[in-house]
Amino acid sequence: MNNHKTTKPRARQEDLVIQELPEETLVYDLKRDRAHCLNQTAAFVWRRCDGRTTTSRIAQALKEETKAPVDEKLVWLAIDQLGRNHLLQERLTPPPTYAGLNRRDVMRALGLTAAVALPVVASIVAPMPAQAATGCASTGQSCVGITCCPGCVCSSGTCTGTC
Repeated sequence: MNNHKTTKPRARQEDLVIQELPEETLVYDLKRDRAHCLNQTAAFVWRRCDGRTTTSRIAQALKEETKAPVDEKLVWLAIDQLGRNHLLQERLTPPPTYAGLNRRDVMRALGLTAAVALPVVASIVAPMPAQAATGCASTGQSCVGITCCPGCVCSSGTCTGTC
């Protein structure tokens, strides 16, 4: 079990295509065919997951960067999202005081006027080459961000029907 005071997360770098933009960082996972969009806060945390920097030091660096009060809860929320999306070398278990936190809990803990944006990692499954060529998804394929082919309907994120 990791001592959270010495936890040093390490970002995954292999099999990723990374594009830094002014307001966000786009990460394409070549192994899983998933695209991730990290907002500024999530990207800030991810870039500092070098295997040498502790979570408390990452929180301190974010506080210095934003000149706003930052709680380590915010960093653990980002690390949890990054881990769930396979953007860390290994998924870390947060300490009991941070386990099970969600954005609402962090907002409540930090106050509604937090000057730092909550970390967000938005992910989508990249379309298969055939989907990209036709512009539609067929039966059983994801219809998140793409329409279903004629004869199918999008139901709970998956195309159903006879297309």
